[in-house]
Amino acid sequence: MSMRADGPGEVPVETVRVARAAFPKGSLAIRIRDELGVLFTDDQFADLFAVRGKPAWSPGRLALVLVLQFVEGLTDRQAAEAVRARIDFKYALGLELGDPGFDFSVLSEFRDRLVEADAGRRVLDAVLVAARDKGLLKTAGRARTDSTHVLSAARELCFLELVAETLRAALNALAQAAPEWLAEVAEPDWFRHYASRAEDSRFPKARARREEVGLRIGRDGMRLLEAVLAPEAPPGLRALAGVETLRQVWVQQFHVLGGEVRRRDPKDRPPGATRLVTPYDVAARGSVKRDIMWDGYKVHATETCEPDTPNLVTNMATTVATVPDNVMAGAIHDQLAARDCLPDEHWVDAGYPTAAQIVAARTDHGVDLQGPIADNTAASAGGPYGQDAFTIDWEREHVTCPNGATSTQWHHRHSQHNLPVIRVRFSPADCRPCPHLRECVNSPRAERRELNLRRRDEYEAVHAARAEQRTDAWKDRYKIRAGVEGTISQGVGRCGLRRSRYQGLAKTSLQHQLTGAAINLARIDAHLTDTPRARTRTSHFAALRPAEQQPDGAK
Repeated sequence: MSMRADGPGEVPVETVRVARAAFPKGSLAIRIRDELGVLFTDDQFADLFAVRGKPAWSPGRLALVLVLQFVEGLTDRQAAEAVRARIDFKYALGLELGDPGFDFSVLSEFRDRLVEADAGRRVLDAVLVAARDKGLLKTAGRARTDSTHVLSAARELCFLELVAETLRAALNALAQAAPEWLAEVAEPDWFRHYASRAEDSRFPKARARREEVGLRIGRDGMRLLEAVLAPEAPPGLRALAGVETLRQVWVQQFHVLGGEVRRRDPKDRPPGATRLVTPYDVAARGSVKRDIMWDGYKVHATETCEPDTPNLVTNMATTVATVPDNVMAGAIHDQLAARDCLPDEHWVDAGYPTAAQIVAARTDHGVDLQGPIADNTAASAGGPYGQDAFTIDWEREHVTCPNGATSTQWHHRHSQHNLPVIRVRFSPADCRPCPHLRECVNSPRAERRELNLRRRDEYEAVHAARAEQRTDAWKDRYKIRAGVEGTISQGVGRCGLRRSRYQGLAKTSLQHQLTGAAINLARIDAHLTDTPRARTRTSHFAALRPAEQQPDGAK
């Protein structure tokens, strides 16, 4: 397809007349067009289409349809029907009243083009640019970030469902690529076991029987892989996506011992970051956060939080579920910098800030990363001989203990997590005769004290942050972070944020860019209509709580 240069322009006169009559008080789509103008142009997406070919529907209009679709929680069919039948959609898109719109499949094709070109960020970027031009976006102040889990579009599978469905998917792929070859290779009972979808309710309940079924599936999968890899197999079969997924899952779940297929012990399986959880979404990963267990992804939402302007989403960062929050601050700041949306203060919860992240945010971007720093939980952290009781001379590279002894070794090393540390050791000649040795060291046999220190900039940053966070002033300022929970809630309720609509990390990331753009349009519309922000919900019983028992921040 080629791009047809007939993108959004002036709204046709008749469309304006009918829309004003049908919506005397306006609607979100109408107000957004009136206040922000044309959000997306065809030129923004010109690189997604060929120069020659059948003309495509305006990509600028399609981008707006995608965002409005998420604003109202519509399916592709409903969104296409809204373009054909709803006057306010025609007004926002600048269409004639008689424009028939497009087939709903066009939306899926356009999303695929956005994913292939990694162009999903352009949608959120365009909304932010329009908001900044209207004075609705102020980024040189405070921002806040939080993450939430996102379930994969594929259903959650137990072990038996996983291996059976993986084998079934490979068989279906081979049946399409080489039906005659597979008909000769397939065992007769494979058609009984793998012709229909695997359901846990159909497997035996007894543990021993379930283990037998798992081993039978493992043997069948091994036979199929051996047949695919055999020299006489048709060329190209091993390159099929379904076969490669089968190979990976079998490597992760099974091994051969003494010529017999056995299931791997949990300690022999790969870590969650690489372990597949479903053959239908190979990018999804299983993760746990407190009492939540899920297969899928994680999204980090960042928004502004300034008075007198709407709180707008400035970034949506999507990762697999196993990526921890404490490595994301740098990536989020890089993305905010690319959008010219870096804040002066960035408020996050306890999962994000580390010594390295605080220093990097300040050094690389001039951002003050604010969030609770965990206390030092080492056994020797507190007491009269805790690490804070030692005096550090960074210039001379030595440490003095509370009793006046000076360290004799100062070495730059890496921790077990490959982080740079400074390893400090005292002399046994100084420590052995000390009457407080056993109070100072953890091991009953240790003959000297050892310290592991962060680099100086990180050490001082953490100590300063912990000292500040003990003050009432900082605790009062930190209350601003709680508002991002409302953004997560709005994304869940309006756009289905916690369930991926599509399979794969790239498409899920596009979904979150569209979600951020949709939330922004909804908030801009609320700002234009003076709609007050929702208050924190309080149950009827909680409202009766005496004032002296109110939690901090609720008095």
